[in-house]
Amino acid sequence: MIPAPRLYWALIAWTLLGAAAAVLPELSVFWQGVGIAVAGAALADALLLERERDFSVTRRLDAVLPLGAWRRVELGVRNGTARTVRLVAVDHLPETIEGDGLPLRVEIPAGVEAGLRYRVCPRRRGAARFGRVEMLLASRLGLWRRRLRHELPAQARVYPNFAEISNFTLLATDNRLSQIGVHRRPRRGEGHEFHQLREYREGDALRQIDWKASSRLRRLISKENEDERDQQLVFLLDCGRRMRHEDHGRAHLDEALNAMLLLTYVALRQGDAVGFLSFAGRERWVPPRKGAGTIPALLEQVYDLESTTRPADYLGAAAALMPRQRRRALVVVITNTRDEDHLELDGALELLRRRHLVVVADLREAILDETLAAPIEDHPAALRFNAVNRYLEERRRHHELLRHRGAEVLDVLANQLPIALVNRYLAIKRSGSL
Repeated sequence: MIPAPRLYWALIAWTLLGAAAAVLPELSVFWQGVGIAVAGAALADALLLERERDFSVTRRLDAVLPLGAWRRVELGVRNGTARTVRLVAVDHLPETIEGDGLPLRVEIPAGVEAGLRYRVCPRRRGAARFGRVEMLLASRLGLWRRRLRHELPAQARVYPNFAEISNFTLLATDNRLSQIGVHRRPRRGEGHEFHQLREYREGDALRQIDWKASSRLRRLISKENEDERDQQLVFLLDCGRRMRHEDHGRAHLDEALNAMLLLTYVALRQGDAVGFLSFAGRERWVPPRKGAGTIPALLEQVYDLESTTRPADYLGAAAALMPRQRRRALVVVITNTRDEDHLELDGALELLRRRHLVVVADLREAILDETLAAPIEDHPAALRFNAVNRYLEERRRHHELLRHRGAEVLDVLANQLPIALVNRYLAIKRSGSL
């Protein structure tokens, strides 16, 4: 129990009255009476407040919170006393959670449960552990405040943000995929099951033309094939030190997980199975699977993955995947490379290419593009421009070498990765190269 500001003001007024009584002795009796009244009121107010313990608190919190999105939390405070109370409530949040609307100030009538609402926004994936709720309860006369503590341990799981998947789902339903940058291109190549006949369109390959139907109808008719289904997609996810880099407050690993989940959704709709293997940190393996439970199963495995300070062991990751994934698959390696990684990445690619089609998604830091776009106003800026340009040129040469060796390569900023991966996957499906 602690004194409230009203009690301090009463004591200050009594002290000033005592100073006046020292000058005017006739005020002494009045001063003593006021002192007795203040002391009696404070004592009675404290005793009544000490007896008031009939409070209960509950917390209503989503078990799963999306990273970087605001969600509502509600505290249910029940007043079991015989009077209307004024209180201030504070919920102790995990250090990885940002809160808005705390502390909560409210008046609760006798026998009523009030719902106190505030918002939280997770800033890091993983388990978020909530602790106790503290309340400051004002006494009847407002002379004291009593601190009440209620232990309410709870844990929420912070998952990668679902916004990309939700947005894609809505646009897919409305047939407006181009609004998020997903492009449908004409199919080419073979290896697809026959779907239907249609009129010839500019860009159709000659082998798509059905000459018998064209001769019969006296106009060009093309065969439209259906993309092959029941193929497999496996992610090799780098959780090493390069993925700790942040662009505009978003870590590369978080962007990689968003891209992985979006492409998982697309691949499942195409009838393919999806799995993943993480490396350069906590190794987790999910064999390729299909069905509605695939995305929840992946989320359970990746929501608490964190980037480490270890270097990426590409060759070790490839060696770990080969005996686990014996069927031919599209292997998507999501990473962030430097010059010193090229030799080992080349060896891993050579091993994976023996059985699989490989896509290397090599994330690029935004500061590199910003440096090239910035005006050159002094000698240090010119040196930075030259160094970045040489680094990017070496990076482009290595990517060309990877393409020459049979890999697909994406050189993108982290926030461009989700849509770029989806477009490349759809292009591969339509080419029949898998």
